Amino acid sequence: MFESMSDVGVVDAIGESYRAENIACARRLAAVAELYDRRQIPVEDGAGRELWRIDPWEAVAAEVAAAQTMTAAAAGGLLHYAVCLHERLPRVAAVFAAGVIDFRCVRMIVARTLLAVDADVMAAIDAELAEAVRTWGPLSVHKMEQSVDRIVVRHDPDARRRTESRARGRYVEIVHDRAASLLSGQLHQTDATLLDRRLSALAHTVCEDDPRTVEQRRADALGALAAGHTVLACACGSSECGAAGKESPPAVVVHVVAEAAVLESADSSVVHGERDEDNTFEMITTRERLVEVIRESRCPKAPRPAVPSATPGFGFVVGGHAVPATVLADLAARGIAELRPVVHPGDTPPEPRYRPSVALASFVRCRDLTCRFPGCECPADVCDIDHTIPYDRGGPTHASNLKALCRKHHLLKTFWSGPNGWLDEQLPDGTVVWTSPSGHVYRTSAGSSLLRPTGALTFVRQTYGSLNRGAMMPQRQRTRTVDRRHRVLAERRRNAALPP
Repeated sequence: MFESMSDVGVVDAIGESYRAENIACARRLAAVAELYDRRQIPVEDGAGRELWRIDPWEAVAAEVAAAQTMTAAAAGGLLHYAVCLHERLPRVAAVFAAGVIDFRCVRMIVARTLLAVDADVMAAIDAELAEAVRTWGPLSVHKMEQSVDRIVVRHDPDARRRTESRARGRYVEIVHDRAASLLSGQLHQTDATLLDRRLSALAHTVCEDDPRTVEQRRADALGALAAGHTVLACACGSSECGAAGKESPPAVVVHVVAEAAVLESADSSVVHGERDEDNTFEMITTRERLVEVIRESRCPKAPRPAVPSATPGFGFVVGGHAVPATVLADLAARGIAELRPVVHPGDTPPEPRYRPSVALASFVRCRDLTCRFPGCECPADVCDIDHTIPYDRGGPTHASNLKALCRKHHLLKTFWSGPNGWLDEQLPDGTVVWTSPSGHVYRTSAGSSLLRPTGALTFVRQTYGSLNRGAMMPQRQRTRTVDRRHRVLAERRRNAALPP
């Protein structure tokens, strides 16, 4: 691609691509803001919908999420930045549209100017920022925050965001990977100390024959703590274990879908202890060792003998994350996991009642794994069971007409329905075809390929909606706009009470 370019041309391509990326991102946010403006057109009960739990903001966020295959939370954040740029920072938005600044800078500016409530003051801040950002050059996020804060304080001292404190920045984040999950965060020192000592105490409630390392026991202890256990279940496998019989019942249940044959052939022992292949990192400190390592890498090695018991395979947490079969086998061997078969409905007729049986609801949740709305990753075990063709419109209580929807998207489908709302169609293999208010079509597939298809149905959707649906929608105490203003004013009052 760049073979014929000089170094100058390659660097120019980097700069041009950077500006093009910023311009494209600005155009995307402008389009999101435009869609939000268009969705504010009054409807038959437009005033009442501002107090609906699924208000116009949520409806637009759902449409934005579907268009970009992202979660509703991520789309809501994007909508927030788009509306703030459009309504509060139009001059900064123009600089963004020219490709001068990137989305990282825009997010920071939106956050640091959020407490400015007077329209004239906000316009002055916007104008000064639009001129200043052109001259900043390569600044760190911290230095950019300081520059924005100086401008904000000069126009409105109470609008400064006092969020620099590390204590107020505490968080816990869990990132899921294929074989394990990464837990990171920032806690109060007292909480972190208590957690550290609690994990160590739980890690030593097992007997001496437990095959796990101390680090592995501490990691398992965090899961035991979350489940409400008072001790860590021992993995020694001995019927005479002195640590047995002390386990408290779990308070939290996590559902995992796995094929029975995979669990039966998996060996739980491979997840405990240490092996030679675990310690593959080496710090090379001498030239001689570096030459030796290079020579070894060039020599063909004998294939490592396969571990017969380590059968590949995974189960899936109801929520979409994969768990190795060996880990599931270990949990079952230690009595932590209870194995229950999922019954496929096959060609059974529809059930006669609106509410599905426990067996049918379990099947639907295990088949779907997550909410079936485009981009949503809410675990199916905390979702509602939705009739694709409404039950009161002739829709049967059958696996081919049932799907998991989180409460937010269930309400969106039910109350923002009709010719100008979201439409859904469910296919026999579990695929759900969604049509957005703008006419775009999205498909979501069932999470588990083992539990489909479930048979075709001949029922056809009849009329949409029903009269006076707004009376059944959960209501807010205040509109989203009033609630946001209430929070902003509360933070301004706290700022005014603090020393400068």
